[in-house]
Amino acid sequence: MEALLLGAGLLLGAYVLVYYNLVKAPPCGGIGSLRGRTAVVTGANSGIGKMTALELARRGARVVLACRSRERGEAAAFDLRQESGNNEVIFMALDLASLASVRAFATAFLSSEPRLDILIHNAGISSCGRTREPFNLLLRVNHISPFLLTHLLLPRLKTCAPSRVVVVSSAAHRRGRLDFTCLDRPVLGWRQELRAYADSKLANVLFARELATQLEGTGVTCYAAHPGPVNSELFLRHVPGWLCPLLRPLAWLLLRTPGGGAQTPLYCALQEGIEPLSGRYFANCHVEEVPPASRDDRTAHRLWEASKRLAGLGPVKDAESDEDPQPKDPGAPSFLSSPHLEEPTVSEPYPSPQSSPDLSKVTHRIPVKAEPEP
Repeated sequence: MEALLLGAGLLLGAYVLVYYNLVKAPPCGGIGSLRGRTAVVTGANSGIGKMTALELARRGARVVLACRSRERGEAAAFDLRQESGNNEVIFMALDLASLASVRAFATAFLSSEPRLDILIHNAGISSCGRTREPFNLLLRVNHISPFLLTHLLLPRLKTCAPSRVVVVSSAAHRRGRLDFTCLDRPVLGWRQELRAYADSKLANVLFARELATQLEGTGVTCYAAHPGPVNSELFLRHVPGWLCPLLRPLAWLLLRTPGGGAQTPLYCALQEGIEPLSGRYFANCHVEEVPPASRDDRTAHRLWEASKRLAGLGPVKDAESDEDPQPKDPGAPSFLSSPHLEEPTVSEPYPSPQSSPDLSKVTHRIPVKAEPEP
């Protein structure tokens, strides 16, 4: 009996060490009040996105939940209003699998919301499910659509500067390798999905890096944020049903809660003094070095140009324009000049979001204090 108790004690002690040193997320600090500011969080109907939106609402921000499902999005908005005591939490429809939906969202937002101070690209997918599209759905949802949405909303972000863009990435970016000869090739099979997911997360990191370069001096800053290992819907969505009962207890023990996963994105959105770190990658609320492939400026610029083409932007005026964008008719053929730009017909809902930039001059908004590099 003594041996069993000793063994149980050792296991419990080992678990506590692992949990508090590797699993538990450090709490986010940053700006205490966001009254008078507006934030958009994509994929905010559940998981990390919902917890991120909750914290922003608690601090008094007007929060737009940009979600694909109206039913789930409006239910989440109701929950967040109740829990935060903030009635300025609203739902707006956004389907990142559709470029037309991204443009429609931008048009609706710009016509109804006078401010945009924080844009958090949280939504993402880890698999294509059973949908089969004539393009890379993982890249479309995780990178191309966030790229397009950022471009369309940049003038409003600049008007409200200092403002911030946060792209939720993943440590999986370290396994990514972008092949520009087949960047938008359809993804088939789980092996290709694993590779395409890592590639899309690398695209998130490179996007934040290049966006910081493009927006230098505008007062808009951007950051790539890794939420850590999180027990969210994304984790078990594509696990075989018979395996879920075995993995759920392990996920509960070894993975962060969605609230824990929200801490680094919130840090990037709210922490004062990190403006000089625009374009960098953060994990556990600290800036983290990335491998050479993730900080290659030539690759980042090449991805930027490829993303413009895949987003249907073409040789349009660059992101520096200070005028409000005039999104074209979502059905206009000019957006679909390439076969790869056809809007998807999603036969089955893609996985719900978990998971892809700059902030410096807010006068009545985000105060800036000098702070040492994390």
